[in-house]
Amino acid sequence: MSETAPGHRLALPFLLFAVVVALVLGLPGAREVAAQAKSSDAALEAQKLAWDDSLPGPRQPIPFSHAIHAGQYQIQCLYCHTGTDRSRMAGVPSVENCMGCHAQFGGDLEGVQILKKDYWEEKKPIEWQQIHRLPEHVKFRHNRHIQAGVACQTCHGPVQEMNKVYLVPDRGWMNGVPVAKLEMGWCINCHNKNNASIDCLTCHH
Repeated sequence: MSETAPGHRLALPFLLFAVVVALVLGLPGAREVAAQAKSSDAALEAQKLAWDDSLPGPRQPIPFSHAIHAGQYQIQCLYCHTGTDRSRMAGVPSVENCMGCHAQFGGDLEGVQILKKDYWEEKKPIEWQQIHRLPEHVKFRHNRHIQAGVACQTCHGPVQEMNKVYLVPDRGWMNGVPVAKLEMGWCINCHNKNNASIDCLTCHH
């Protein structure tokens, strides 16, 4: 009777360990257990600030913090706002996109629990409160601005620093008249500085 080769005897425990790990990870609920790992203190504080009524900006359905996502974790704008570089409209993150990350972690955060229970399980879109709004007769195209190299922060402010997004004030002057952010004169000033067209049909229907 032949003996098992020494190399095989050494490999056997590792093989058994690998099989056990694969079986455990494949058990129902294993991913849910992993998702319950404790979130960082920074994430907990950011969630709290995202629903702080003393801060400027509307209260959103979910306490989402751009400061954590775009700031600390440096997630690119286009990862969540998919297609904004190809479309006139800014893409709004889908519930599926959010769950692509939060099915795996953040389960102890109230915002993630709301995401899962009220939207993912109910198959409902998140009704975000719009912050930056232009008149209906203005045809602003996100894709053209992104392709021209205009940073998102130019219009939206330093969102990577915001736990709660709001319309950041910005004033300028147009022909001796003060203009505020997203007003016509404010946009024309930007177009002039960047040698962009100021023809009426460039921006108006």
